[in-house]
Amino acid sequence: MAAIDPSLVAGVPLFAGMSPQQREALLQEAQAVRYPKGAAVFQQDGDADAFYVLLHGRLRVFKLTLDGQQVVVRFVAPGEVFGVAMAIGRDTYPGTAVAVVDSIALQWPSSAWQRLVATHPTLATNTLQTVGGRVQELHTRVVEMSTEQVERRVAHALLRLAQQAGRKVETGVRIDFPISRQDIAEMTGTTLHTVSRIISAWEARGLVESGRQKITVREPHKLLLIADDAET
Repeated sequence: MAAIDPSLVAGVPLFAGMSPQQREALLQEAQAVRYPKGAAVFQQDGDADAFYVLLHGRLRVFKLTLDGQQVVVRFVAPGEVFGVAMAIGRDTYPGTAVAVVDSIALQWPSSAWQRLVATHPTLATNTLQTVGGRVQELHTRVVEMSTEQVERRVAHALLRLAQQAGRKVETGVRIDFPISRQDIAEMTGTTLHTVSRIISAWEARGLVESGRQKITVREPHKLLLIADDAET
């Protein structure tokens, strides 16, 4: 197996605070794996036999509820650690991760987790910080879905995606990976029909611009007013 270039993980939060020697030692135990668009990295309730860092691409993580509904939990961006089920005391994956575009991830066997965190305590600290941030984001979304009208939830979702994966273009901030209205519906606990109606109304007002799996936020400030229920 070819050695992994340490420069590929420069700035990756999982390796923050580690010496070059520690990073290289961790990378020696990793394997780079390619996932073509549409491929599953792991499946909900499957054995959590590995954990990962995304190097390139974008992943969609979703969960099936007991009644068969699909809920988009989050999108994984390059540089993020994911699939760390063992860090939260699980031996199976709580959701399914699928490549939205052609992607590359570093993979470590879960069987090495205890040994790796014992040798590199910073690995556990950095993972805990990442997991904590995601729990906070999920808490925020639960509150939104419990207390906010659907238009506000959709506005919050688009603003969050624009902040996490936005790329400045001439007409505004484009969410820089393929995302559908169905994805947004599954993120916000509503229907495709409702999301389509809301986004079409926003397009008519010049707030957003959408195409086939493409969304550009043209007026982030005005969308923020909707999200905060401050629009007059």
